[in-house]
Amino acid sequence: MFDKVLIANRGEIAVRIHRACQELGIKTVSVHSTADADAMHARLSNESVCIGPAAVRESYLNIPSIIAAAEITNADAIHPGYGFLSENANFASIVEEHGFTFIGPTSEHISMMGDKVKAKETMQRLGVPVVPGSSGALVDVADFHAVTEEIGYPVLVKAVSGGGGRGMKRVYAPEEMAESVAMARAEAISAFGDGSLYLEKLIDAPRHVEVQVLADQYGAVVHLGERDCSLQRRHQKMLEEAPSSALNAAEREKIGAVVVDAVAEIGYRGVGTMEFLYQAGEFYFIEMNTRIQVEHPVTEMITGIDLVREQIRVAAGAPLGYGQKDIKFNGHAIECRINAEDPVTFRPSPGRITGYHTPGGLGVRVDSALYQDYTVPPYYDSLLAKVIVHGSNRNECLMRLRRALEEYVITGVETTIPFHLKLIGNADFANGAYDIHWLERFIADD
Repeated sequence: MFDKVLIANRGEIAVRIHRACQELGIKTVSVHSTADADAMHARLSNESVCIGPAAVRESYLNIPSIIAAAEITNADAIHPGYGFLSENANFASIVEEHGFTFIGPTSEHISMMGDKVKAKETMQRLGVPVVPGSSGALVDVADFHAVTEEIGYPVLVKAVSGGGGRGMKRVYAPEEMAESVAMARAEAISAFGDGSLYLEKLIDAPRHVEVQVLADQYGAVVHLGERDCSLQRRHQKMLEEAPSSALNAAEREKIGAVVVDAVAEIGYRGVGTMEFLYQAGEFYFIEMNTRIQVEHPVTEMITGIDLVREQIRVAAGAPLGYGQKDIKFNGHAIECRINAEDPVTFRPSPGRITGYHTPGGLGVRVDSALYQDYTVPPYYDSLLAKVIVHGSNRNECLMRLRRALEEYVITGVETTIPFHLKLIGNADFANGAYDIHWLERFIADD
């Protein structure tokens, strides 16, 4: 096992990783920008190193500074968390070249799945169902028209190196194609430095269902069930639950087996998430995330498996020590992402936390890096906390979630707690009758 792990991240995920390390007897090193000198992750860790000013490119994306911090503190391994450098194949390669263990998959697997076209081609070859579309990147508008004639409108123009909805445009008619391609390409170049685009059939009213996998370096692979992440605003998830109310037991077993076989075939190591669109009993692969997910706690709540702990163990060379038959699913879990945003306009709301009280009780968990008098900086993602609840069934879970949200007190900044309370009080949500477009309509109608 590692003696010391450097956590190359900030906020709640850095605290989450620190806790897992502490329970494994591993010392931690945090890195922080000048804006995060008083952040919880910097306070909790055994050692803390400033790696640059507030701007992410000069701190949390500054690879030389992170490597230097690992070297001067004699760390054994580096955990990237999520976001920032977590799916940067070059970073993973540099970490290994400097003699540290990267707590994640190989740089080859990160690269393979980071290229959306290559990932889709790989999964199709392995028998994973995919969304109909182009077989690779397209260049000319005429090529986009040609593929669309085969699969039919509506279609989705997508960035090869995309994510978070950037470089993505819906096209409903031929006359919209040229402008949509130009806009998607410009957005992709700006966001990712890569203007490569491809085309997919637009599935009109799907659920966003993702399957959590865990694999060791000896070929053992298990899936830990699915999460439903359909409630999204501008392609950003706001609430997740497990299991999905849209799937039946046969569908759950079928897609889980398909995912496990594919992950085993490519020799993947660590945690990973296969994301699908699901509609009318059919699954369509869209991408694989090669990191721990923001919404991983809902899976932990229904399986009792600490995903971050297992991620660290596997990276250290330990075998899983259990098989698929040992994975037991218990009850239902829901996670709400609490952001420092106006609950109506969703404008960011940085500032000082003047009052703070977390909910508690059976089945309630809060993952956060907040504390009284902490100042939420304006430079980073607005996520403040995640409220995760578990119940024996979905109805009990919803009742518990309402109680927990009503107990949660954060003053000094605006938060999305009122928005979540309104959301979970909606009859359609309570009945599980939603798709990936539902939340946008809910917000527009409010």
